[in-house]
Amino acid sequence: MTDSNQHNVTGSKVTIHDVARAAGVSKSTVSRMLDERLPRSDSEKARHVRKIAEQLGYVRDISAASLRRGETGMIGVIVPRLTDTVMAMLYESLARAAMRLGKFTIVASTEDEPGAVRHAAEALLRRGVDGLILSTARDEDIYTKELRARGVPYVLTLRTDGVSLSAVGDDQLGGYLATRHLIDLGHRRIALIAGPSYASSATGRRAGYLQAMREADLESDPDLIVGSSFSIEAGVEAARQLLELPRRPTAIFAVNDNTAIGALSGLASIGLSVPDDMSLVGYNDVPIVSHLPTPLTSVRVPFDQIAHEALSLLSEDMEEIGQPIRRVAPTLIPRKSTRRWHDAHGNAVASRP
Repeated sequence: MTDSNQHNVTGSKVTIHDVARAAGVSKSTVSRMLDERLPRSDSEKARHVRKIAEQLGYVRDISAASLRRGETGMIGVIVPRLTDTVMAMLYESLARAAMRLGKFTIVASTEDEPGAVRHAAEALLRRGVDGLILSTARDEDIYTKELRARGVPYVLTLRTDGVSLSAVGDDQLGGYLATRHLIDLGHRRIALIAGPSYASSATGRRAGYLQAMREADLESDPDLIVGSSFSIEAGVEAARQLLELPRRPTAIFAVNDNTAIGALSGLASIGLSVPDDMSLVGYNDVPIVSHLPTPLTSVRVPFDQIAHEALSLLSEDMEEIGQPIRRVAPTLIPRKSTRRWHDAHGNAVASRP
């Protein structure tokens, strides 16, 4: 038996050999029974090994195990910026998922500049990370092709290039749910603050918007679709542009909560009320949107599930991966920023054309 410092009777640290000797099993059996990455066995032998390990005060040395496998246990994560709540939430989810696997994450940011991705990735690789998770993918980016050619393990998350291993939300479904919600409330002139064209997340949500409009036999007026970045300032500018149209929309779907918050500010600056004058839907459901003076209807993205899928893809054998792009379904969260639309006479508009 050992003291609380997890040392054996000789004063040295308890090893896997000590556990194997005391349990009367092989070292490989102990390693397998105590490996937290594997499904937990409830066999009599496994319970016996865990009991002996606990009595001896054995703690598995994850770093040593990683070094024996030629790994460091470090995963590099690249995000556009951590001041963006969405990216901060993603990183926290990735860090938690990595911790459950006995690994830890290192983050680098790029300010969403294409050339900065290469610099960040190479810096992380020089520090010995076992793989990369990138949330910076652009449609025109060629760096992922280079990583693939070099055999560097990497996974894209939140955004995909359509080819690489990717863990993303089902953005087309999310865009469809947001737009369908507004249609069901009687809105016919529904504007889209579309986000940047280089991000698959934005283009997927736009595709969902167009799908819902087509299914409802509603015209997709090009003037109602405004490109933007993912910033609050871009949302303010996009809302102002929409409000200058001869025929204003009655509802706005913004493909990002930041741009939705910006749109909310832009509407308030000219005295328009949400939802009385304009219904508004955002995307991602970051924590602040439920605490706004007018809580924002938003599409919730399951970041923890996306992070789990990303770590799974990074650790799986390439030959065993059935679906290289894993999409996780989002959920619409209705709040007070959307309401049924009434015509000029105060009559509720039917939910379908």
